[in-house]
Amino acid sequence: MRRLLIVHHTPSPALQAMFEAVRAGAMNDEIEGVEVVARPALAGSAADVLEADGYLLGTPVNLGYMSGALKHFFDLVYYPCLEATVRRPYAAYLHGNNDATGALRALESITTGLKWRAVYPPVVVTGEPGKDDLDRCWELGATVAAELGTV
Repeated sequence: MRRLLIVHHTPSPALQAMFEAVRAGAMNDEIEGVEVVARPALAGSAADVLEADGYLLGTPVNLGYMSGALKHFFDLVYYPCLEATVRRPYAAYLHGNNDATGALRALESITTGLKWRAVYPPVVVTGEPGKDDLDRCWELGATVAAELGTV
């Protein structure tokens, strides 16, 4: 069984809705052979990353940057996971009230350093997530899970 790790910082109802859509997509009954594990960013560890085969990352955009919780997670896992997780698939979802450019740039810099492989464009939502936004979150989760399992 392959493992998909969702690392998220979910402080708002909007991010909770996005997280639930991502998790529902990842747990799609049509995808077999994938265990989905979710960890709040402040509880995630290098062991979680090393035991996973792919990653979904969720964060609010705070003052144009990813949350401190997700940055802290990366600070903890970066060097212990640097060599062991090369080429693993990932995707990300972000929520903010306006521009997410800085948060995306930071997230892409870190995942590039880890040499992870993006398998779906980041889902960025500003304001209240609508049905189309949540559908894209579901698709993001399903895509990464399908990358690991069998459909």
